[in-house]
Amino acid sequence: MLLSIEHHTRYVYSEPVNYTIQQLRLTPQNGFGQQVKRWDIKVLGALNPTADAYGNSTHTLVIDSPHQAITIVAMGEIETGLAVTSVQQNLPLAIYLRDTPLTQSSEAIRTFATQFKAAEQGQLAALEAMMHALLLRVHYLTGVTQVTTSAIDAYALGQGVCQDHTHIFISCCRSMGLPARYVSGYLFTADGSLMQTHAWADVYLTDLGWQSFDVANGCRAGEGHVRLATGLDYRSANPVSGLRSGGGVEGMATSVLVNQSGTASAQQRSIDIAALAQKAESMRQMQQIQQ
Repeated sequence: MLLSIEHHTRYVYSEPVNYTIQQLRLTPQNGFGQQVKRWDIKVLGALNPTADAYGNSTHTLVIDSPHQAITIVAMGEIETGLAVTSVQQNLPLAIYLRDTPLTQSSEAIRTFATQFKAAEQGQLAALEAMMHALLLRVHYLTGVTQVTTSAIDAYALGQGVCQDHTHIFISCCRSMGLPARYVSGYLFTADGSLMQTHAWADVYLTDLGWQSFDVANGCRAGEGHVRLATGLDYRSANPVSGLRSGGGVEGMATSVLVNQSGTASAQQRSIDIAALAQKAESMRQMQQIQQ
């Protein structure tokens, strides 16, 4: 499947920002059944490419002149559904057993996970069963959690979004001694219903290597998924993170389009740039009122 992706991120500020530095994990890589045909990041600022500790392709964005808005556009074409090839493992697997504040387990999570412990030859089926059981236990609902919500809190709440499902699933796996990591990326939906980035989990099984589980959708990650970055949790795989000097109150909005290239569709969806800018400004105003 050939997928065309367009990802816009818009920041607005109530006061001028003197200096911005951001890390962009917005560049897909070849491997895991995908191949990058073309990719570009557009932003008014200096971009310095590098790789982080997890092997992600990253760019450091620096803007050192006064500004009150930033627009980042990442776009290109990715072919998916290819044969899965081995990808170099940069870190020892034991790293992916390490807890973080977002993936720590509670007694309730460990009790839930214990039901799905299995012999090595049955681990894959057990993890699939755990994925479906978790989705029934923690219902998908937007607006009830934040990016700072931990696996413990989301599990206790019984509601959340893809990043919450991913954090809880990772927490379960690590509590069973299985290396697990967070994956950020994109998901193709025929109706264009997902207008944000997506998240799922990788789990390492001795005989099978890394296996991917999209808990929020109750399925294994496949040709509709495009990987951007991996890490221990959301914070280490977040597409955009950084620091700034000045700026007052910040508003941020994102929009993602994933279209199937070369289809006979009479009308390709497109991002409404003006609406995205207005959404970011509305978020800024809301934040200002709350303060």
